[in-house]
Amino acid sequence: MSKPFQFKEFTVQQDQCAMKIGTDSVLLGAWTPLDTNPFAVLDIGAGTGVLSLMLAQRSNAGVIDALEIDEQAYEQCVDNFETSPWADRLFCYHADLAEFVEEIEDKYELIISNPPFYSEDYKTNNDQRDLARFTDALPFDHLVDSVSKLLSKDGIFSVVIPFKEEVNFINLASEVKLFPNKILHVKGSDTSEIKRSLLAFSFRESDIKIDTLIIETARHQYTDDYINLTKDFYLKM
Repeated sequence: MSKPFQFKEFTVQQDQCAMKIGTDSVLLGAWTPLDTNPFAVLDIGAGTGVLSLMLAQRSNAGVIDALEIDEQAYEQCVDNFETSPWADRLFCYHADLAEFVEEIEDKYELIISNPPFYSEDYKTNNDQRDLARFTDALPFDHLVDSVSKLLSKDGIFSVVIPFKEEVNFINLASEVKLFPNKILHVKGSDTSEIKRSLLAFSFRESDIKIDTLIIETARHQYTDDYINLTKDFYLKM
């Protein structure tokens, strides 16, 4: 059984969720721009609810909606919201993204997602499980199309994806008039390859501000940039 994940201001139970809390979520939750001072936030594919909880801690958003299709993960997300200090601002919907888009008339100033993706990191010797993971993944074209319908005209869409998918994802987003404004490339160490891309999109084309974040200088020796980004959340930072 997975142990609860203890952050500075909240705790996340994760034993019912297939996708456990990892660096991707924490980086995305800490990095996501709040320039628009969003009132309404949407977290697509919430899992444990960690992104919603981080944004509740970081922002003054009055409404933070989370969407989760997996029943066990949805129930866990609801529990995590109810036991948090921001229970009155957090709501989780057990719904499919397509039906959510159909039913919701409101727009969100900020949409955030750590979408499930299939990558070689996850290959197991179990072909059936690999296939399930592949087909369960939220297709990127469906994600960006849905976001374009739910995002307010001045809103921001923030997402983390494998670096190798970056060009493809930006091309898909541009088809629905979403353009990257900020990109963060994440590397495990100085010498390792870029592994993840954090992207912030809007309906406004601009010069793209591109930064690189290196996590460690040596095993468990974290860079100042990484500590400064995550210190409001991690207990040991």
